[in-house]
Amino acid sequence: AIQLASRIARCCLCQLSTSKSCFSTKSTLLGDKNILLMGLPGAGKTTVGKIVAHKLGLPVIDVDDDVLEKRWKMPVAAKLAEVGGRCFLEEEGQTLCNFSASGCIISLTGSNPLHAEAMQHMKQNGLVVYLDVDSEDIIERLSRMKVDRIVGQEEGVSLKDLLCYRKQFYEKWLDIRVFCGMGDTVEEVAEKVLRAVERYQEHDEETYVSTRCGGSELSNRKTYFSDVVIEGLAADGGLYVPKKGFPKISKSQCLRLISMSYPERALVLLEKCIHPQDVSALDLRNMVYKAYESNFSSERVAPVKHLVQNQYVQELFHGPTASFKDLALQLMPQLFAHCLPPMCNFLILVATSGDTGSAVLSGFSRLSGTNRHRTGVLVFFPDKGVSPIQEQQMTSFRERNARAVGVLSDFDFCQKSIKRMFGEAGLTGHFAVEYGTVLSTANSINWARLLPQVVYHCSSYLDLCSDGVINCGDPVDVCIPTGNFGNAMSALYAKQMGIPIRKVICASNHNRIVADFITTGQYDLQGRPLLHSHSPAIDILKSSNLERFIYHISGRSSCLVKDLFTRLNVEKCFQLPEHLLGKMQEQVQAGWCSEDDCLAAIHNVHTQTGYLMDTHTAVAKVVADRLKDGSCPTVLCSTAHYGKFAPAVFKALQIQNVPQDPMEQLKVLEATASRPEAHREMMKCLREKGGRRVCQADYSVLVEEVESMIQDSFLKVT
Repeated sequence: AIQLASRIARCCLCQLSTSKSCFSTKSTLLGDKNILLMGLPGAGKTTVGKIVAHKLGLPVIDVDDDVLEKRWKMPVAAKLAEVGGRCFLEEEGQTLCNFSASGCIISLTGSNPLHAEAMQHMKQNGLVVYLDVDSEDIIERLSRMKVDRIVGQEEGVSLKDLLCYRKQFYEKWLDIRVFCGMGDTVEEVAEKVLRAVERYQEHDEETYVSTRCGGSELSNRKTYFSDVVIEGLAADGGLYVPKKGFPKISKSQCLRLISMSYPERALVLLEKCIHPQDVSALDLRNMVYKAYESNFSSERVAPVKHLVQNQYVQELFHGPTASFKDLALQLMPQLFAHCLPPMCNFLILVATSGDTGSAVLSGFSRLSGTNRHRTGVLVFFPDKGVSPIQEQQMTSFRERNARAVGVLSDFDFCQKSIKRMFGEAGLTGHFAVEYGTVLSTANSINWARLLPQVVYHCSSYLDLCSDGVINCGDPVDVCIPTGNFGNAMSALYAKQMGIPIRKVICASNHNRIVADFITTGQYDLQGRPLLHSHSPAIDILKSSNLERFIYHISGRSSCLVKDLFTRLNVEKCFQLPEHLLGKMQEQVQAGWCSEDDCLAAIHNVHTQTGYLMDTHTAVAKVVADRLKDGSCPTVLCSTAHYGKFAPAVFKALQIQNVPQDPMEQLKVLEATASRPEAHREMMKCLREKGGRRVCQADYSVLVEEVESMIQDSFLKVT
């Protein structure tokens, strides 16, 4: 009675022929817009709506009670029995089309989203909040309510199957997802609704800052997700990070994620990290499913397999180019294209130590229409510094606006040259004015490259829970072969989100720059040559993403970060302050692996289990063995398929009379390994012959390559 009196006092209900309107005298967080609560039957829309309305001091409208039954002058159940499911949906939808409201909390029916016209009408003046409740919780609630059948449930169709079918409609209409944990109370859900709507309104609060940004002009500028995707590197030379840090996932939410597929997990996690006003929920969903639904040879996308004892391997090589980079670079180009401002061409510059190049070329080649025509990709890789198959993968792309160029130097020179181009305003201005072309990057310095990698670290933990290896909340260690520290940094971000990663173990090859730094706190490039190895993807001396890590452990001290990396550029050396060394070692451990130990690990694991590791996974295995304490499972990140490094694997297995043809090499290894299976996309790539293009290790020559690429890719502005 009190609620009814309050509703009458606050809003004016007027019947105009077949229409009904409700107008609040108060304004919500959204002004005159309504908050529309949408969800499965039993999701708690009515109860949550009342709680939210009470907290905001706003009218609440339940579509069943206040719209349909008043209009039909009979209970909803009676109407359904009278006209049947199909006619009911149409009459329900048309009734909603004739309803209008302003500044109210509206609890939709579970079947409203099935009527497109009605939802389009309601969305014109409403923000749709999807109460995403676990199906098992829904079924249990409906059972308590003695509901065994819902609208649209045909004979022979289970309630569970119908609920699953309904979800596609909710995904289509939502503006905001409220991801409810298993067993969440209505009060907890209502609080999540309020926080979600507040977040939606406060887009200006969800911005990014540079790791080197202090009192500069850049620090006073609002930089959004769409900006950092396009810019890649900050104008002051720093790397972008979220100003407010990473969102958290609760244990109850983790429990729900366990049973989900990889695309479903990715969508939930990325929605928490990308503001819906930067990328709408529907657009993000389309991107995620395009990236992960059919481009990977494993249904689980990044499956976790038992290796030996308490060690597990996460296979990150089931994408199109057989590298962990595919997990980010099947999604990142879509995010990039979505954020592109109109009337500009964009050239993506990439420095690669092997795997990034082909993954970028593959990802951007999947763009279509205008986005594909106005986006070019130029990859620089160290000539003789990648495996023959990696080079073949890159040079097999022969499109007008996609090219890979070998440089007679190492990865660090390629990366340094690209960073220098971004820092020269005269050069970037020339390209913009003369050709209408803006430079960007797809290396892990780009936030949109790093963010999708957080997902697979979360997913590996969830898979271990799903397989019964651990209980949700138990700790795990993660061992990552790393050179540029991007993969390790994404694991640390997964830990920040709430995944119980105890230690991130960084595994280096004999270049050992990261291992030495984590052990001593000194980053020293003086007189340190880059050594070629059997694991070339981590043949790196200048580890870019360490900048993000130092920024976080220093309490977001941009002044310190700027000072350290300025010293590194000028003096080739810096020393981390002693108090930060301890903080760093609380979160990460590190070790390194010799060339002989790397090959021995491949041989030993294959002999013992039949599993064939690539050289980078072997580096992780050696380091994990040295640092393990046996108290929790260790996940080794398997960053590439063994076939990409066939000559080294042959050497490890001590196989004689190795075929010269790369295709034949893969066939021999496929017959040798019991698992993992051969990589079909990689074998297909080897059938396509590409042309080699090589340039001198001269900065001005690389600039000429960039200008030539722009001229070949885009029409010159006159």
